[in-house]
Amino acid sequence: MVELHATRLDQVFHALADPTRRAMLASLREGERSVGELAAPHRISLAAASKHIRTLERAGLLKRTIVGRTHRCALAPAPLAEADAWLRRYSAFWTERLDALDALLQADGPSPSSLDPEKDSP
Repeated sequence: MVELHATRLDQVFHALADPTRRAMLASLREGERSVGELAAPHRISLAAASKHIRTLERAGLLKRTIVGRTHRCALAPAPLAEADAWLRRYSAFWTERLDALDALLQADGPSPSSLDPEKDSP
C-alpha cells in the first residue's frame, strides 16, 4: 500500500513538473474543457495535447468523458490534496529553519533596510 501511494505521488509530481500540464490544470479550475480547448493556448497538436492529458489522467488529476467525438476533461483535485498533505509535513521543518535564520539575523545587528539613508530623507 505504501508503494502504491508513493507511485501516485510520483505521478502527481511528474505531471506537475511540466508547465503545459500546469497551465491545463489551471484552465480546468474554471470548468470542463475539450482536448482542443486545452491545446489551443499552447499551440501544440492534438496528439501532443493528448499525451499531456494522458499523463494528467494517470496521475488522477483529471477525468475524461467522451461525448460523441468530443473528449471532455474535468479537474480531479483529490491527488492535489494528497500532494499538499505530503508537502505540509515539511512546513514545520522550514518554519524552524526560517525562525533560526531570523534569530541569527536579529543577533547580527540592524537589518540592511534600517541602514538605508534614503529611508530617513524627507
